[in-house]
Amino acid sequence: MRKITPKSRDIISRDSKVISMLTRPYELVVDHAEGSTIYDVDGNSYIDFAASVAVMNIGYNCQKVREAVCTQMEKMVHCGFSDFSAEMPVKLAEKLCAMTGYEKVFLSNSGTEAVEAAMKLAFWYRKGASMIAFYRAFHGRTLGALSLTSSKIRHKEHFPSFRVIHSDYAYCYRCPLNLEYPECGISCAKEIERKIFKRELSPKDTAAIVVEPIQGEGGFIVPPVEFHREIRRICDENDVLLIADEIQSGGFRTGKFMAMENFNVRADIVCMSKSIGGGIPLGATLSSSEIMSWPSGSHANTFGGNLLAAAGGLATLEFMESGRLGEKAVEKGNYIMKRLNELREEYSIIGDVRGMGLMIGMELVKEHKAPAIEEREIIVKKAVERGLILLPAGDSVIRIVPPLIISRKEIDRGLEILEDALQLI
Repeated sequence: MRKITPKSRDIISRDSKVISMLTRPYELVVDHAEGSTIYDVDGNSYIDFAASVAVMNIGYNCQKVREAVCTQMEKMVHCGFSDFSAEMPVKLAEKLCAMTGYEKVFLSNSGTEAVEAAMKLAFWYRKGASMIAFYRAFHGRTLGALSLTSSKIRHKEHFPSFRVIHSDYAYCYRCPLNLEYPECGISCAKEIERKIFKRELSPKDTAAIVVEPIQGEGGFIVPPVEFHREIRRICDENDVLLIADEIQSGGFRTGKFMAMENFNVRADIVCMSKSIGGGIPLGATLSSSEIMSWPSGSHANTFGGNLLAAAGGLATLEFMESGRLGEKAVEKGNYIMKRLNELREEYSIIGDVRGMGLMIGMELVKEHKAPAIEEREIIVKKAVERGLILLPAGDSVIRIVPPLIISRKEIDRGLEILEDALQLI
């Protein structure tokens, strides 16, 4: 069991006085980290099954990234990339293009910024004023991205929004249409043409359909492969762009660099962030030369292409490739899924286990599949007390997104702690 000292309590007290609008699932004051282990200011250590919300795919304190950033820092930290050229951001963009097949990149500082750039680009290219997104989606909290977001109603209270119509995602465990896969024929996707394009939006005024390959904050929901293929067909036949939000699912987390590759679907515009920076704020919006042909000055920012972020991002991408982290994500993910499904047979509170690579969700339920919300919170808190960092998602899902470099020993220990926490319910 972890010990808590006056030092951490003092920091938490000071935090509550000066930091605005952040929600923490439990009290934890981090100090440093190495690999897949986090250490707090009280001297406790934790196996990290959250990777700082799927950011630290390469693990903490990666030597290659540290060396690249320190080398760049000795030369120059920031150059105003929107006004002057520099090679490091160009090398990063070239690497992203080589890894994805897209031709143009807009660099920013976060996932939300990547989404905002994608929305603005789609509005400009298609000349449409509306978009379609999905229930339970999460794309960010700035006003444009918030318009797409539909995870929780509190995200949207009191804020204006763009015209975005939401449709049903392929949440097969809780089908919104009360159908069964595969007999359903992916009716959830087809509702866009059946209802939205007939009753809500004209395809001519719809700039894009925005979708997560796997819904993250909404509950780590993995759709059938036909879902994204049907969305792609709808976009093609109605001359609408497809935007893929790969911010949480990208960076080899599902085995492929972009999660959409698992579905053999190619989006027109892709948003990436989180893991591609190796822990340094970095966002990227990618598209073709044709689509990303907006006039000079149509979009810009101050810190996009920051030299430290570019150096860290390039080193991160190279480390991911050389370390074959995608293959490791699949191997380790299959192992965790097998273990979790064994736990599901033993603990009735586990209603569903789903995932792809090391992007795994465990949905907790009560009788008649009612979300076990309070029980989920207890399990997450009990786990951290025993040295395992977990984060919630959806109504009653525990997400399991450890660094891709996590060891089998750490996985086994983390799963032991998780089972101990389950036994306390």
